[in-house]
Amino acid sequence: MCTTIRKQLDRDGYVVLEDFLRPAECDELVAAGIDLTKQSQDTSHKAIFSTTENNKQQLKDDYFMESNDKIRFFHEVDAFGPDGELQVDPAVSLNKVGHALHLLHPIFRCYTYSGRVKTVCKELGFQDPAVVQSMYIYKNPGLGGEVIAHQDATYLYSEPTPAVGFWIALQDATVQNGCLWMASGSHKSGVHRRLLRKNNDESRPSLEYDRPAPFYPESSFTPVPVSKGTCILIHGLVVHKSAHNKSDQSRHAYTFHVVERHNNKYSEENWLQEGENAPFVNVYTTPQIV
Repeated sequence: MCTTIRKQLDRDGYVVLEDFLRPAECDELVAAGIDLTKQSQDTSHKAIFSTTENNKQQLKDDYFMESNDKIRFFHEVDAFGPDGELQVDPAVSLNKVGHALHLLHPIFRCYTYSGRVKTVCKELGFQDPAVVQSMYIYKNPGLGGEVIAHQDATYLYSEPTPAVGFWIALQDATVQNGCLWMASGSHKSGVHRRLLRKNNDESRPSLEYDRPAPFYPESSFTPVPVSKGTCILIHGLVVHKSAHNKSDQSRHAYTFHVVERHNNKYSEENWLQEGENAPFVNVYTTPQIV
C-alpha cells in the first residue's frame, strides 16, 4: 500500500482514500464545526476570506496574519451588506475557521494526530512530518464561494519536498455542492507563483504575490466527487480548485497540511510561521490529547 500511495501521488498529484473516517466520526467533527459557528458570533472582528485578486484587505489584515497559532473565524464575501452588517444567518456566514485547530481544539487535535494520519505519513515516507496549519471549511448552500485554481505551495512553500494536504470530506462532496477539481499531473511543472511575507514601511508584515496569476484551461481539470469520510491527499504543487455551492446541501470539510522537516526547508517567506502556541511538532510523537 505504501508504494501505491506514493506512486499515485507522484503520478497524479493526488490520492483518494475512501472510508478514511467512519460516518459517526464525520458527524462528531461536523458537530464541532457547527459549535464553532456559535463561537464566531461572539467575536467583534468580522474578517472576510476570499481567494480572488481584488480582496487586498485580507492580505494586510493582522487578524489573518496572526492566526498561525490561534483559532480564528473568516466569513464569506457575500455574507455582509454594503454597511458591513451581516445579511445572512450567522450560522451560515462562515467560509472557514483556522489555522491552529490541529493543536488547540481537542476534537480536531484528536483526529489530526490519529493513528490513521500517522500511518499515511509513514506510507508517504516522511521521517519528521509536522502539521503546519489546519482549517474547517463550510461551503454552505448559496454562500459557499469559488476557490480559484491554485497550488498549495503558493502559500506553504517548502523545498525540496512539497507539503501534502489532507482534505477530509465530512459530508458528501458533489459537483453540485462544490467538490474539488484536480489538474492531474500539474504538479510536475514546479511552483507557478508564491505569496511572500514582506515588511512594509511601517515594519509590519504584509503579503504580496511574486508574479501574476497563471492561466489554467478549464479542460485541465477533472471533478473529484467523493463520499462522506473520504480523504484526498493533495500534493503541494498540484493545481486544484472548487466551484460555488449551487445546491441546497452544505459541503463541510476538514483540511490540514503536513510538511516534512527532515532534510527539507520550510520557507521563511511563507505567510504562516511557527507560533508560540502552535509549534511545528512531529506527527508521530505528538499526543492526540494534551
